[in-house]
Amino acid sequence: MPKAVNVRVTTMDAELEFAIQPNTTGKQLFDQVVKTVGLREVWFFGLQYTDSKGYVTWLKLNKKVTQQDVKKENPLQFKFRAKFFPEDVSEELIQEITQKLFFLQVKEAILNDENYCPPETAVLLASYAVQAKYGDYSKDVHKPGYLANDRLLPQRVLEQHKLTKEQWEDRIQTWHEEHRGMLREDAMMEYLKIAQDLEMYGVNYFEIKNKKGTELWLGVDRNLRRAPLPLQDFVFYAPRLRINKRILALCMGNHELYMRRRKPDTIEVQQMKAQAREEKHHKQMERAQLENEKKKRELAEKEKERIEREKAELIERLRQIEEQTQRAQKGMTGPGVMQVYHQL
Repeated sequence: MPKAVNVRVTTMDAELEFAIQPNTTGKQLFDQVVKTVGLREVWFFGLQYTDSKGYVTWLKLNKKVTQQDVKKENPLQFKFRAKFFPEDVSEELIQEITQKLFFLQVKEAILNDENYCPPETAVLLASYAVQAKYGDYSKDVHKPGYLANDRLLPQRVLEQHKLTKEQWEDRIQTWHEEHRGMLREDAMMEYLKIAQDLEMYGVNYFEIKNKKGTELWLGVDRNLRRAPLPLQDFVFYAPRLRINKRILALCMGNHELYMRRRKPDTIEVQQMKAQAREEKHHKQMERAQLENEKKKRELAEKEKERIEREKAELIERLRQIEEQTQRAQKGMTGPGVMQVYHQL
């Protein structure tokens, strides 16, 4: 029996390990990953690896894993990442797991400055990330410094503006307080809705040269309209033939998604959307119930505090009355009264 090949696949929030056969195809490995993760919106994702020359590329699904130029390691290393990006995240990302994986990947790209983000927008995005992680702000729970261990802003932003860490945290906290009542998944979606309007969102860049040998970057984005080129052939040269093939494959994949968006939803997508709506409604109902119970507890606590306060006030009044009575009694049995009795 052929010896199994160990494979490690890193998602944005987990590390998976598989033992595959030498004849396992990229599609079979990909299917194992999405089944393990519980993902159904598979058309956005791919398996990324570093080849023997150090270039990052995507695993071909129709070829055997062992026949591709994956860097020889044990285990073989892959990253499960979004390969294609939606035009409108709120319309196209259905499953919560899909939204979460996109959120984590886009957030990482922004923090690493792979996607340029202005400082003001970076602070707002950070506040949504905080809402997604911590939920509603509470001054009783979220004490000063509660964001100290979180990486929330690109290093460029921190260096560009001479603010202390505490000042940045105060700004983020101010926005965090504004998001009260927002579900965690809604916070992730709000993050993505802002991020998708950033100039470099969803763009894959390739090093190329033009006819004159000038080094350029070619960006391929989700809408296939990155560069406003004139309507003529754009000739460029890549350092390797494989890079040309990767650019072509990426363009074809983007075009396929472009066409998919403009067709009626399949039965599977309709079912996913209905299920997502039902789950969201259920969560909203649960949250409303929890909020109602919380308010009842708060009212009960306030009522208890009121009763305790009134009880304490009553005890204090009784103590004062008792003291006054005792003073009055002492006054009645004092020297003056004894002298009257003596004269009689």
